[in-house]
Amino acid sequence: MSKDYTPLYQELGMDIEKHNELLAALGEIYPEFYLKQENRPKAMEYFDYVMSEIHGKRIEELMEKKKEGKPLVGTFCIFVPEEIIVGADGACYGLCGGAEFSIADAERDLPRNICPLIKSAYGFKVQRTCPYTQASDFIYGETSCEAKKKTWEILNEIHPTHVMHIPQMKREKEKELWKSEIYDFKKHIESIIGRELTFEELKKGIEIINKKREAMQRLDKLRGMYPDVVPISGKDGLLINQISFYDDPERFTQKVNELCDELEERIKNKVSVVPKDTPRIMVIGTPMAPPNWKLHHIVETTGGVIINEEACIGHRYYKDNIDTQWAENVDDLMERMLERYMKIDCACFTPNEGRIDKIIKMYKEREADGIIYYSLSFCHTYNVESKKVIDRLQAENIPILRIESDYSMEDMGQIKTRVEAFLESISFKKNVKFKGF
Repeated sequence: MSKDYTPLYQELGMDIEKHNELLAALGEIYPEFYLKQENRPKAMEYFDYVMSEIHGKRIEELMEKKKEGKPLVGTFCIFVPEEIIVGADGACYGLCGGAEFSIADAERDLPRNICPLIKSAYGFKVQRTCPYTQASDFIYGETSCEAKKKTWEILNEIHPTHVMHIPQMKREKEKELWKSEIYDFKKHIESIIGRELTFEELKKGIEIINKKREAMQRLDKLRGMYPDVVPISGKDGLLINQISFYDDPERFTQKVNELCDELEERIKNKVSVVPKDTPRIMVIGTPMAPPNWKLHHIVETTGGVIINEEACIGHRYYKDNIDTQWAENVDDLMERMLERYMKIDCACFTPNEGRIDKIIKMYKEREADGIIYYSLSFCHTYNVESKKVIDRLQAENIPILRIESDYSMEDMGQIKTRVEAFLESISFKKNVKFKGF
């Protein structure tokens, strides 16, 4: 980091010694996983800088907003309508945990057999080692799984936590329920700023996030829609997806578009980060919160390349925008918001055939070579849904490998062996020699 942020951490009531241990651990992983990559786009320097200051400069920016009375809202789910927060000139950021570092402390309160994402996030609050959690005026949880909604009750005892009820089906009565939830959310944000949001403010918030998602859609296309050229690694693509939940949205949009400009030149000049015939892999399933880079690192140091993440930290987040055309008032904008968020195809929905149709369509459009279905341990919604997804993929003769893991590094060798066999089988079917890396 560019300077000593200890006074800031003291202001946030953090455990500074424990936080230093966390930063030291991340300081070992990031250079190994990211900075040793060859032939990275120059525009990735910005995202490396963001990671170096993710607990520093960005927290300073957020605290400036807080001093101005702007809402700081931590979230765990892409169902939370960030457009409302941005329209209020506040900040919305993700709190999902991707590190094993905090899990042991979380397990003093939570059972071991729930997903590590929940335990990691809760543990960071217990430890007081996450400045984003500490800075939040309040946290918004949601009811996308049983473990989450019960954890939020416990979290609320140590940090103000509100719960949005996510519908589990997509019938008209569920849409009415969800409509009431997003109106309640809007009223809560308005209570923080002391007035109702105007049509212009809400529309501006929507437009900012629309542009952010459009930049990410552009990046997704450049990553995966050119079979002969892969201009950026999957690890870097994942990192950008993760940073999208922390960085200032307008600055992030600008930097992603600058990166995309460079990637277009790379594609034009046939500059690829991997050799020809490298197996092109889609990853589908549960979200990967930072610093959960394990699977991507394994795949891309074993002979494959990841061209897309069909996940909440990935394509599911940015695939749809809010249509503001012909909207004349706040209620019109809220209705369009409802329509957009009901397109999310989280595994919490039943039935969820649309997600499977989308995966197959994405696979064919990108001319991918195989799919890895990634599930966090004890993530029952995605683990159970994997049966229907895999059955359909196998019926389409799509190579599929199912990986279930947590945040420990202990299973890296085992996963690497399975991934290597999977990539080799893909190369055999393509009648090309598997090179490995």
